[in-house]
Amino acid sequence: MSNVPELRYDIAVVGGGPAGMAAAVTSAESGASVVLLDDNPHLGGQVWRGAPVANPSGLPARWLRQLQSSSVKVVSRARVFYGKDGLLFAETEESVYQVKAGNLILATGARERFLPFRGWTLPNVLGAGALQALIKSGLSVKEKKIVIAGTGPLLFAAAECAREHKAKVACIAEQCGWKQFLSFGSRMMQKTNKRAEALRLQWRLRGIPHWKNCWPIEALGKERLEAVRLRRNDRTEEIPCDYLACGFHLIPNVELAEILGCTLVDGFVAVDERQQTSIRGVFCAGEPTGIGGLDVALLQGQIAGCAATKQTARLRDLCSAQENSKRMVAALRQGTRLRPELEKISDDDTVVCRCEDVTLGELRKQNSGTEAKLQTRCGMGPCQGRICGPAVKFLFGWTLNRLRPPLFPIRCESLAAIGSRTVTNAELLEE
Repeated sequence: MSNVPELRYDIAVVGGGPAGMAAAVTSAESGASVVLLDDNPHLGGQVWRGAPVANPSGLPARWLRQLQSSSVKVVSRARVFYGKDGLLFAETEESVYQVKAGNLILATGARERFLPFRGWTLPNVLGAGALQALIKSGLSVKEKKIVIAGTGPLLFAAAECAREHKAKVACIAEQCGWKQFLSFGSRMMQKTNKRAEALRLQWRLRGIPHWKNCWPIEALGKERLEAVRLRRNDRTEEIPCDYLACGFHLIPNVELAEILGCTLVDGFVAVDERQQTSIRGVFCAGEPTGIGGLDVALLQGQIAGCAATKQTARLRDLCSAQENSKRMVAALRQGTRLRPELEKISDDDTVVCRCEDVTLGELRKQNSGTEAKLQTRCGMGPCQGRICGPAVKFLFGWTLNRLRPPLFPIRCESLAAIGSRTVTNAELLEE
């Protein structure tokens, strides 16, 4: 590991989901040299995981074919852990790379938001997206009884995936009320492609109860999940199940943008109509700029690719569709707004920070995120607050800590390998 491979490209794209793939393909079409760094073994991100194989004629497969036929250099299983002044450092299983690029396009996606409740740390209680990923990776759920709960479109995607693999979906428990749900649904139905998609999904999920004003308050079991207790309107219901897939919409992955110095507004990366961030030469597309779904991610990825490579005429046409994407982001934000009752589903014995086993009762004794971190180590475990941070923000309004590199736990030899390069160990640790 003493020699650090150096990659020099016109454009570096971080993230291999729909936005990243679109950005990479579009950039390469200009003739620019492009590298795509993704931390997964296969491209597609969460939303397209396994989709090209399952449907070779579908949209994911078409984008993948475009990418494979392009000049884009793809580096898989590469986790970017630091960036500065046009430089990125990424660790793979075998090595660490230094990437130098004229322009960066960040398409780092989003992760699920979890809210703590009694029993949420039991085995077989997992995120809706996590269940979907595990199923696509080979987990057998045939004849397993599954409760899907939380909020957001991901619940329906998880339910569809589970049913396709012969699971018994007991119900979809959506925390928002009918008025909020119908308002969001009516906005989606105004778009022709979304209307057809919604009707197809409704047909595929026929027979599955879809409850509004419903959320989990306790997962029950001894060594693993055995049942879930739901609050539905004004009563409590207990449902035996093998899995509880629970997620309260999405949180953007903005850590790399933050390390690079990009301005954030309301937790999202601020961009202009060209997807340009506050840092010259750094563009951002997809969920980090606002949770908007697949169509928005693809559009923004293409805009970022055109802007980064100065494809002016094409850029002008793409930007004309930006207003619709803004409406989609706003609709999703309104449709997944968390109800205040969710602040009370935990008791003092409920673990909030799973890495450090910090309970809600311990956090109640603190006065700020900084104090919570110093006194309880909340947010200081391996996930670095990625799981408990959004929960603490929702429950207390606290921000746990200022982000510091490296972004992920990395091997000591990776730090040693870059010690003699442009960024020294001291610079990395003093950030």
